Amino acid sequence: MSLLNAVVEATRSGAVDIIDLTTPLQESTPILELPPPLANTIPFRLEEISRYDDRGPAWYWNNIHTGEHTGTHLDAPVHWVSGRDRHDVSQAPLRTLVAPAAVIDMTAEAAADPDFLLEIDHIRRWEAEHGPLPTSGWLLYRTGWEARGEDAVAFANGGHTPGVSVECATWLAEESTLTGFGVETVGTDAGAAAGFETAFPCHSMLLGAGKWGLTSLRNLGRLPAIGALLIVCPLPIVGGSGSPARVLALVERGE
Repeated sequence: MSLLNAVVEATRSGAVDIIDLTTPLQESTPILELPPPLANTIPFRLEEISRYDDRGPAWYWNNIHTGEHTGTHLDAPVHWVSGRDRHDVSQAPLRTLVAPAAVIDMTAEAAADPDFLLEIDHIRRWEAEHGPLPTSGWLLYRTGWEARGEDAVAFANGGHTPGVSVECATWLAEESTLTGFGVETVGTDAGAAAGFETAFPCHSMLLGAGKWGLTSLRNLGRLPAIGALLIVCPLPIVGGSGSPARVLALVERGE
């Protein structure tokens, strides 16, 4: 049996689970809201073209209205000024979009403090238990924030959302071998990150280093700390700073 046939058989038999990490796109999907005078993205909306009627008797279809950074989405390096000369979303390397993933679980810490920040020491302790972060892989940061995903007010939490310290973002960008960083919150940075010594350090550091971001992930609690294969499927928007994405994980049973 070929390697790919073995993968197909494993998914069919249940030996490998396919786990959806994506927030469904609908009008109520929470979006990032910036204060005036900054410009904001639009919420997701469907505009019906026809639905088995005089406009089209045998078919149903819609126009979609949305921003690139709505729901579960991929941040390209060009999204931030520090990465302005780097890849747009259509240029994402395929080995970035299909790559191993590690999960660091800080749900207890974020429950106790919604402004909790991931530090380098947290990652070092994780590595002491699970081994090194995957080379050219993703670190997915679980905070339990997905539980708020159906309530836009609770999801935004008045700007009090967990994130990453400046020192840790710098380490992830400059010293780790990761290709990307994913979160359950609306953005990769903490809600208070505008006021950090380096504002929005995940965006500034990681995207500036040519790395990638994923946001509004779900079901990270179904993934093992190490061993999942991440599959990220953004729209290849030429010149795009990002794109809504379907994000899946392949996980061996027993992992």
